[in-house]
Amino acid sequence: MIEKNTKYKRILLKLSGEALMGQYDYGIDPEIISNIGTEIVHVNKLGVQVAIVIGGGNIFRGAGLAQAGMDRVTADQMGMLATVMNSLALQDALENLGMYCRVMSALKINQVCEDYIRRRAVRHLEKGRIVVFAAGTGNPYFTTDSAASLRASEINADIMLKATKVDGIYDDDPNKNPNAIRYEQIKYDDAIQQKLGVMDATALVICRDNKIPLRVFNLFKQGNLTKIIQGENIGTEVTGA
Repeated sequence: MIEKNTKYKRILLKLSGEALMGQYDYGIDPEIISNIGTEIVHVNKLGVQVAIVIGGGNIFRGAGLAQAGMDRVTADQMGMLATVMNSLALQDALENLGMYCRVMSALKINQVCEDYIRRRAVRHLEKGRIVVFAAGTGNPYFTTDSAASLRASEINADIMLKATKVDGIYDDDPNKNPNAIRYEQIKYDDAIQQKLGVMDATALVICRDNKIPLRVFNLFKQGNLTKIIQGENIGTEVTGA
């Protein structure tokens, strides 16, 4: 049962693959993935239904491989497989914390995880299981941000939460410009027109057209995810036209 002080019943959390690297230059930092899992478990225990989409950039990034000369379709397929690896790692971390978790893949790899079926995914969520959507959309040329927007729309999520290493959306790169200004709220159309780089345009349009609010926040500040669920104004909210 959902607690009274929670603002959302069902969320989709978008994690980048790079978020899992921690102190390493490549792969998965066990401590980082355990810490992320702990945050997710806490929210789930508040009664919130949690779905997750995770990228694969810590292992392979399809667009980068294509720029280096690899066939784009092959490169993107490798990137999709990398997201499956990350999803299985996150599933293991969550199960070690005592939670039920299901990985559902847009590519058919049913010896290691379930095929993505929308109604089954919703049923898992209704039963209190955490669901991790792997392999993007299952198609090349689409980012995992677009996959997250698509899945959030399909499962009727109340909000999509994009976890980053910065505390919201800025008018410039805060790592390069110390005078960059953070937005507390911005409209989808403005984010698209200003090319702020929060997500690709396709992902933003899917959220906009399906009226799903987006919040960009720093996952690595302990407690931020829970605070958002409880209605605190953390990070930057993207909403409206």
